[in-house]
Amino acid sequence: MTDEIVTVVQDEGLGNSAHLVDLGDGRALAVDPCRDLRALRRVADARGLRIAFAADTHLHADFLSGAVQLTATDGAEVFASRPGRRAFPHTGLEDGDEVDLGGLSLRAIATPGHTGEHLAYLLLDGDRTLGVFTGGSLLAGSAARTDLVDPSRTEEFARAQYRSLRRLADLSDDVAVWPTHGAGTFCAVGPREPGSTATIGSERATNPMLNAPDEDAFVQLMLESLGSYPAYFRRLPEQNRRGPAVLPAMLDLVAVPPDPQSLVVDVRPIESYAACHPTGALSIPLRPAFASWLGWLAPDDRPLLLLRDADQDPQEVLWQAAKVGYTNIHGEIVGGIDAWREAGLPTSSIPLREAFRSDGVRLLDIRQRSEYQAGHARGALNVELGDLTDRLADLTDVPTVVMCSHGARAMGAASILERAGFENVTVLAGGPGNWTAANPRGGESAS
Repeated sequence: MTDEIVTVVQDEGLGNSAHLVDLGDGRALAVDPCRDLRALRRVADARGLRIAFAADTHLHADFLSGAVQLTATDGAEVFASRPGRRAFPHTGLEDGDEVDLGGLSLRAIATPGHTGEHLAYLLLDGDRTLGVFTGGSLLAGSAARTDLVDPSRTEEFARAQYRSLRRLADLSDDVAVWPTHGAGTFCAVGPREPGSTATIGSERATNPMLNAPDEDAFVQLMLESLGSYPAYFRRLPEQNRRGPAVLPAMLDLVAVPPDPQSLVVDVRPIESYAACHPTGALSIPLRPAFASWLGWLAPDDRPLLLLRDADQDPQEVLWQAAKVGYTNIHGEIVGGIDAWREAGLPTSSIPLREAFRSDGVRLLDIRQRSEYQAGHARGALNVELGDLTDRLADLTDVPTVVMCSHGARAMGAASILERAGFENVTVLAGGPGNWTAANPRGGESAS
């Protein structure tokens, strides 16, 4: 029955889900909508629903909330944590508060840990609990990290998260679990399940964070599982507290002449970038994960110039950027790469190769530390892509093969190396397994 009432709207790139609740009278509740409302609106329109309410579980770090946007465009009433001190009109809720949605109701449960003001919401049909929107507390097979608010309070929040998860685990086995963070998010710890829904019973049986024997063991597991996260995570909570600016339904992208003074963000496929790109351009190919890597690698305080192929949707680029706070893409190169070349401006290329037999090259694995530890090519140096700019001084300019799992992140790393003056960089079209197959004895690696 809950599948008929609650629709999961997944954001594959951020590893998150919004939830659309059909209230049965043509109105809907949106839980944790992001600023890019296009997918949510498609679902609502297909079901003939008007979004009358929006609820945020916490002050998000990985995306800008769409709640303010829904108030401006749809007249939606916003529910959020009163201790969050949001600076825009909303209904502030605390532990135990309940709101009538017209048949169904929503009850707030204080679940601090991921953030201090975090709320989960029970969806009630009379006396029956249909499910719980857990946001960044209990996740499918995991729990959300506790180091985003203040690194000095990470353990304090981990202990709060333990108590919050135990409170949720006391719900009935058949209560559906609807988390916001899922597989692929940087907000979770440990392995995440690809699915975004579960039940309290299934989580109690299988979730390692719920099966920690005691609070100290939970805290140790949490602290040992914390990985890196994009720098923009530190900016967005305050922007969400103030309330993101309302944007038009269509975002503008002005066509401008080639400009060698601008930082070019090249969103074309890596094959196109490898063949020819503006010298110094930052490669962030347009794909579901574009927003995360834009937020990790590009500045948000200077104008960016876009280079795309004609068949790439500029609205997709702009909305992905806007949902992580980037509204500084001021234009795109009219005429694309051909116009850049015709203007006589400098271009470069970077070899993109299938795995090949080679000794004496430096293997640079730019995946996340957890990916590297799960398996890597012999002799490979691990520098996470998000850390590469700060680690350039540690690297010498020797023949280098850059690898990730498929080439997209590796090309981004190669573009950073090129900007820093590295002259002999090759990108592996594949992953460590491909390299190992071509170099079964490992070979020698340069330092």
